[in-house]
Amino acid sequence: MSVESTLGGTQESTILRGVVQFWEAGDYAVAAIIFTASVMIPLMKVFSIGALCFGARFGNSPRALTRLYRVTDYIGRWSMVDVFVVAILVGVVQLGSIMTITAGAGALAFAGVVILTMLAADSFDQRLIWDAAAQRKPLVP
Repeated sequence: MSVESTLGGTQESTILRGVVQFWEAGDYAVAAIIFTASVMIPLMKVFSIGALCFGARFGNSPRALTRLYRVTDYIGRWSMVDVFVVAILVGVVQLGSIMTITAGAGALAFAGVVILTMLAADSFDQRLIWDAAAQRKPLVP
């Protein structure tokens, strides 16, 4: 959540509210990009890390799980972009009494989720996927 103070008053805004505002203004591409980068990718990362943990324990498809791990690891590199955009906006848009943007508690929570999912993806050992698959299937037919 961010707080925008302008001459017209103070307005609190969330990522989803921003997406809706861009969509209603006819900026469909911008709304889609923000929704994908700020909502869908973090949710997909959380679910894919859960699927990797579940798959390492119970899964039978090590190649698919390895592919999922690589995609999650690649996406994880780009997760901090949203946090940097908020930090840049807070730092740049400080026009005194005309307009000010302040990061709210939601920005801190979002940054925490981004950092924790990056650490979780980085600390996941993909050998667990293959070790579990080897234990379930005999190597000699």
